[in-house]
Amino acid sequence: MSPVLERVAEAGVVPVIAIDSVAHALPLADALLAGGLPVVEITFRTAAAADVLRLLARERPQLTLGAGTVLSPETVQVARDAGATFAVAPGLNPRVVQAAQELGLPFVPGVANPSDIEAGLDLGCRLLKFFPAEALGGVRLLEALSAPYRHTGVRFMPTGGASPANLPAYLAVKTVAAVGGTWIAKPEDLAGGNWEAVAQRCREAVAAVRAARG
Repeated sequence: MSPVLERVAEAGVVPVIAIDSVAHALPLADALLAGGLPVVEITFRTAAAADVLRLLARERPQLTLGAGTVLSPETVQVARDAGATFAVAPGLNPRVVQAAQELGLPFVPGVANPSDIEAGLDLGCRLLKFFPAEALGGVRLLEALSAPYRHTGVRFMPTGGASPANLPAYLAVKTVAAVGGTWIAKPEDLAGGNWEAVAQRCREAVAAVRAARG
């Protein structure tokens, strides 16, 4: 994996956040940093995503900054230009992966089955987003999918339905590099400015990663 994705794996949990207001960007970043998680995936599910990425890249360069829900080559370009250092998608679109590779932007496509995994490997991807993790079958399915591909060095970032309750089980899967944490900062936290709650969830996630990895 690229050095950027190695930093993602080192963190173990990636806060996945849809943010509606640029005004929330810096307080959110500071809460993540205070909680010990210097990585974030800002999803392109909102109109504010590019502006948020641009602000964080400029004002909080210590964050490993990712763009999520990157569904087109055009969005790859926007994300890279805004300062994202990696990008993630819910599915595997070869055109999008290739666009990211041409720009030198590490890309994590989404997979749900063996054919997806093989397509990702064929494109040179070694970190794949297992999505939607819990709806597909969770830890049990991920372990089964991992078995025939473990020798390739592929690793996974399960996202979708992960929570503090099942985080240790996901982290125990040997092929899991990191877990996408949609629970870290909820819409109501952003709207209400509950930054200490966000920081505390980060601390708990960091402790879970530490416990799982000994």
